Amino acid sequence: MTPTNRNGRNSINRRAALRGAAGLAAAAGFTPVRFAIGQTVSVKVGFLLPYSGTYAALGHNITEAFKLRVDERGGKLGGRPVDYVAVDDESDPGKAADNTNKLVTRDKVDVIVGTVHSGVQLGVSKVARDTNSLLIIPNAGVNAATGPLCGSGIFRSSFSNWQPGYPMGTVMTERGHKRAVTLTWKYAGGEEILGGFKEGYEKAGGKVVEELYLPFPNTEFQALLTKIADIKPDAVFVFFAGGGAVKFVKDYHAAGLRKSIPLYSTGFLTDGTLKAQGQAAEGLFTTLHYGDGLNTPKDNAFRSAFEARGKGEADVYAVQGYDAAQMLAAGLDAVKGDVGARGELVKGIEQATIDSPRGPFTIGKNHNPVQNIYLREVKNGKNIVVGVAAKALMDPGRGCKLA
Repeated sequence: MTPTNRNGRNSINRRAALRGAAGLAAAAGFTPVRFAIGQTVSVKVGFLLPYSGTYAALGHNITEAFKLRVDERGGKLGGRPVDYVAVDDESDPGKAADNTNKLVTRDKVDVIVGTVHSGVQLGVSKVARDTNSLLIIPNAGVNAATGPLCGSGIFRSSFSNWQPGYPMGTVMTERGHKRAVTLTWKYAGGEEILGGFKEGYEKAGGKVVEELYLPFPNTEFQALLTKIADIKPDAVFVFFAGGGAVKFVKDYHAAGLRKSIPLYSTGFLTDGTLKAQGQAAEGLFTTLHYGDGLNTPKDNAFRSAFEARGKGEADVYAVQGYDAAQMLAAGLDAVKGDVGARGELVKGIEQATIDSPRGPFTIGKNHNPVQNIYLREVKNGKNIVVGVAAKALMDPGRGCKLA
């Protein structure tokens, strides 16, 4: 049987053609450019994202924004057209390794873009590291991905769980809140975000007087709200997202606690949930690497272009997908599309300054964005940026041997 390559071409005939072309070039007295013929071969991008279930909207926005950036570049990265393979990870950690291996071995993608759920990300990152695959993480904040599981080809276009919580510690102490209670679901994402907050808060002189948890995804908050009222802290810092965030904000407001015990969080408490939270969310302060009302030319252009596609409103997840494409473009441009020049491709991403809708950011030693974390306030149903909680904040990347 005559072997073929992944694009279905006869590989023996192609090699013969290349040898013949090289011989003609030598006879003519010039050396052919290494990658000139390969410019017609597509770059293969594998999306491993949730396209069903709770996080489907996030996977959708990441995908659409990535494609938007490619379309803005004429459908090419590094001078090469782009093909896509999309796999629904179903937010199922048990399927992470198998799905990732299929993209690597069956589909032979040049880069994996995934994922959203931190539990799934652990499996994806392990396979990417073991197979030396190029991976760009467009959301999942699990600290290990740019910590102990970091790898030379693993990058993140989003955040580490440590990043958005850490600067809120300084914000709260500066606002006079010296005693705080923390509350989240008992799982890795919540614990890591609260861990970042606690580190920043205690460094700034605050004290966490009680750490409260409930099982994921339990939303029976009443007993915990009663306990908070009994403790009487200066403020409360929480992590919830999605439906749990909606119910918690409403329950906290209904209990009358906002009047005497201010509530703070990272932006995930209010991103994508403000409409459902309604008046109960007004005035809440959160920290995140993006927000409404940045009003920069780059962000305004991005939001208009994304929404013109008719696939929904731009949000932090769309920004992260857009910037995943920008990071890949920086690497491929550096090698003129030659994915085989792995070292130079990686260096191209490492040395890039990404002109993001969130504001320009660079890539840290552990391949996590070094970025501004904004202080946002809910005003008239929008997460309005009211300040910078931390400038160019670098994730510590604890346990990463690249750092």
